Amino acid sequence: MEEISSLMHGFGVALTLFNLGLMFVGIVLGVIIGVLPGLGGANGVAILLPLTFTMPPTSAIIMLSCIYWGALFGGAITSILFNIPGEPWSVATTFDGFPLAQKGRAGAALTAAFTSSFVGALVAVIMITFLSPVIANFALEFGPPEFFAVYLLTFCAFVGMSKGQALKTIASMMVGFGLAAVGIDTVTGQVRLTFGFTSLLQGFDFLIAVIGLFGIGEILLTLEEGLAFKGKSAKLNVKVVLETWRELPRYWLTSLRSSVVGCFMGIVPGGATPASFMSYGVAKRFSKDGERFGTGQVEGVVAPETAAHAAGTSALLPMLTLGVPGSPTAAVLLGGLLIWGLQPGPLLFQEQKEFVWGLIASMYLGNIAGLVVVLTCVPLFAAILRVPFSIIAPIIIVVCAIGAYTVHNNMLDVYMMMVFGAAGYLMRKLNYPLAPLVLALVLGDAAESSFRQAMLISAGDVSVFFSNWLVGGMTGLALLLLFWPTITVLLKRLRGG
Repeated sequence: MEEISSLMHGFGVALTLFNLGLMFVGIVLGVIIGVLPGLGGANGVAILLPLTFTMPPTSAIIMLSCIYWGALFGGAITSILFNIPGEPWSVATTFDGFPLAQKGRAGAALTAAFTSSFVGALVAVIMITFLSPVIANFALEFGPPEFFAVYLLTFCAFVGMSKGQALKTIASMMVGFGLAAVGIDTVTGQVRLTFGFTSLLQGFDFLIAVIGLFGIGEILLTLEEGLAFKGKSAKLNVKVVLETWRELPRYWLTSLRSSVVGCFMGIVPGGATPASFMSYGVAKRFSKDGERFGTGQVEGVVAPETAAHAAGTSALLPMLTLGVPGSPTAAVLLGGLLIWGLQPGPLLFQEQKEFVWGLIASMYLGNIAGLVVVLTCVPLFAAILRVPFSIIAPIIIVVCAIGAYTVHNNMLDVYMMMVFGAAGYLMRKLNYPLAPLVLALVLGDAAESSFRQAMLISAGDVSVFFSNWLVGGMTGLALLLLFWPTITVLLKRLRGG
């Protein structure tokens, strides 16, 4: 098959000494980021993105994606040992992971979490390998109306899955659209929303905004909460790992269900957090030991970890094939591709085959490397939490400032980073989601261009977005998702009445 031969070529690209070294460096950095509450995959990739500017694009994306894999793995360590979710999607892991640690089975819980994470990611990567060329070839037939319908569907999906925060999600997204509009209009060449500042002619730099919103904003919030780490120690040895591996096959159906839920939520995009909670709930519903969930069941660790990794990995599928990120981290990676002069989408598979298949091959290798690293170095990573956060936080802030400065070698970018950091802190305090803002900031220009091109083609007739079954179906589904929160409220009132 063509996919297999392309993948073999991708392994040839990824299996260089330099790229293998970057994989392990990325995994270690990612696990550290995942272990430290207040950071996370999107934050870590955003903060460390400037380090990759001098690298070839393939090597750069390999390192950044491995930081992401490592962060996914690392979140489970604090959840199980300290009952502190290192990542939002690790909250469900605490339900049974920490009780297992309290019973003296921390090693078994960690082995189950890491192995399940590996399985979930592996299923998602296999799906990406065989589905991405099909989707990319199909998307080659897309015109401006179809691409706008895809962007609209992505934006509306965030609103439809906002779980009671639809208005706040829309508000956050509107802020992102406003920031994306600053600069020179690509269609007319007119200057927009610069207020006379020449530094804003190129618009707000995506990377500066993300470093501030995620990195600085999260650190300020974490410092305010005053985290104190108290947890259980873990001993991982070959005996514990093998004993746990012998136990895990009995949960194969749970792993399969969780992988399916995770892949679906990663593509939709729902994200790793709802995927982990959904899988935990499904596993509890169908398990013969469901009533014992929350007391320290290995199955209660397997379900959320499998789904979270499947969702986090499969979010890269729409990013690569359609240029639409399925998660905040995928949005940051999309920004990185644009910085390196690569345009994600169907043409990427035609024009940059070496890059695409090198990245997909690195997903297999990075997943294996991540499993090896976390199984062998858990005590070392757990020891990081013995360092006071008052020492770690200034180091992270300095790294953020250096990263922001190196984008354009301009102190103004550092000041802008701090402004975005304050905005991110306030948004988190007021419970406004950051992901819709990031998504709108990344895709705002592309969505606007596709919309205006479609309007030019149709002479201003909006029915162009219902001109065929494909664009009409996506537009209709997008509108359904947009009004879904209102529809559910009305249905509840009707039932109550």
